Amino acid sequence: MKGRVVSVLAGMALAMAVPSWAGSPLAIDGDHFVRDGKPWLVRSGEMHYPRIPHEAWRDRLRKAKAMGLNTITTYAFWNVNEPEPGKFDFSGDGDIASFIRIAKEEGLDVILRPGPYVCAEWDFGGFPAWLLRTPGLRVRSYDPRFLAATDAWFKRLHQELEPLLSSHGGNIVMVQVENEYGSYGEDRDYLEAIHKQIVAAGFDVPLFMSNGPGPGRMEPGTLPGLLPVINFDGDAADAKQAFDESAPYLAGHPKMTGEYWSGWYDRWGEPHQTRTAAVATSAVGWFIDNNVSFNLYMVDGGTNFGWMAGANEENHVYKPVTTSYDYDAPIDEAGRLTPKYMALRKLIGAHLNPGETLAKLPASSPTMAIASFKLDTSVSLLDALPALSKPQSSVRVRSMEAFGQNHGLILYRKRLDTNVTGKLDLGPVRDLATVLVDGEPRGTLDRRLDQRTLDTPLKSGDTLDLLVENMGRVNFGSAVPDEYKGLRHEVTIGKDTLSNWQVYPLPLNDLSALPFHPGTDAKGPRFLHGGFELAKVAGGSFLDMRAGSQGHVWINGHHLGRYWNIGPQQTLFVPAEWLRKGHNDVVVLEMGARGPADLAGLTDPIFATH
Repeated sequence: MKGRVVSVLAGMALAMAVPSWAGSPLAIDGDHFVRDGKPWLVRSGEMHYPRIPHEAWRDRLRKAKAMGLNTITTYAFWNVNEPEPGKFDFSGDGDIASFIRIAKEEGLDVILRPGPYVCAEWDFGGFPAWLLRTPGLRVRSYDPRFLAATDAWFKRLHQELEPLLSSHGGNIVMVQVENEYGSYGEDRDYLEAIHKQIVAAGFDVPLFMSNGPGPGRMEPGTLPGLLPVINFDGDAADAKQAFDESAPYLAGHPKMTGEYWSGWYDRWGEPHQTRTAAVATSAVGWFIDNNVSFNLYMVDGGTNFGWMAGANEENHVYKPVTTSYDYDAPIDEAGRLTPKYMALRKLIGAHLNPGETLAKLPASSPTMAIASFKLDTSVSLLDALPALSKPQSSVRVRSMEAFGQNHGLILYRKRLDTNVTGKLDLGPVRDLATVLVDGEPRGTLDRRLDQRTLDTPLKSGDTLDLLVENMGRVNFGSAVPDEYKGLRHEVTIGKDTLSNWQVYPLPLNDLSALPFHPGTDAKGPRFLHGGFELAKVAGGSFLDMRAGSQGHVWINGHHLGRYWNIGPQQTLFVPAEWLRKGHNDVVVLEMGARGPADLAGLTDPIFATH
């Protein structure tokens, strides 16, 4: 593989001696960090700008500072900031530069993790889904088409963030190269290409690489000359073990954990995950006692709003991630200060540098109840098709990406011109298919359960609709490059192959034209509509979705995300910033047989697995 060249790398400054970081206040001096010439322990917490409404960024950053942290770590989310090829968007909740500027105003350094792969339980590991529109393109590889896209991403991101680099007087003090590559592959040429692109783009601050502990992950995931840091969870004993087994790769470098998992995330249909404050303080106490810099993943987890939740695939079993990314973090999903926060603040506060003091403890964010309100109008998704999508003809079924679509649902329609017998076989379903005949639901096929076939009689003249929902692209492991959504293989009934389809892409970006009618008698997958009045907005809330089956909710045009009665998440967080005094508009897409007739907002979330 040595000697491969791609045109996008031509002309780059490829002399990769360790660069001078003389202009950065944070530097590496042998086996320790120095900041402004003095020994420095990085006390960081991870917080992601798209997972928190931008109006709340300052509040959350101020709370992180008051816990005793001096640094915030964030990924840069490529699929958020380049949603379509060449069309960059750094506005609103995607305004990473504003997020970093606010961190500086609150006295926090920033560690930037620009990917291109971020994992993060985020759709496609942060890769934009439009990459899958190019046949054969392989993400996270030396594919020249992929590297051309990453090169453009790093250059545009640097254009946005250059004034915020510490080398230019800003507060971005370190930048990560790739992310946990040692858990994925062994292509050193690919890693070096990403390294060179980041340097060539102008990120002239200390660079590091993050991997799980031990030779099996550190060896393939680390490049010479870059700071290696390790990711893990557990208590003080686990921390010591992680550093001991990684010692050969860490010798001569500052010791740092790039991610200490102080909580964990949830997946649909599995028990709710937590980590105790005692375990977290045990590990953080060990870090401080042993001069180990750390990054708490997460200090504030936030929410996978919209379609952005990712998924895992373990032993070929698909496991989608919940909308909530609370992560059992010290600052919870609603911005409230938890017992874990208080325990860590007390611990860190007892080990501050001479002359350093803890910031004043901010008030915990309030939450409020929302009185029960009716969903009193509705429309079936099939009846709403003309308002949502224009059909495209296709001889065979093709993936969502082949129709230029990144997220949402896609409907494949076929009118039968002959009688057919046998099982309906959709091939691999990505990810949840609802089968309808003449508008009547006949069953669902679930990727989690490897369901592909359904017994359903079909005769000439029947209209067959296959409505497939993207439940989140896999974000970790070998399955990532092939995360196409919808249907890609031939649809058959017995020995007959069905062809000549009408395809309706349904990204559901704009629901304003839905033709609602009074009552909630719409059948099959359907939109339900209602609203509630607020005399004032007194905080965020948690929308109780236990009366529903599975679907999505929008409030005042903001897509809260997915609900699913299999749990563990039974409520959807509603940020205070998305509510308003007066009327609040609610749209629910209910995919199942059981739909809510009314809803209410609670002051606390509910987690329960059915």
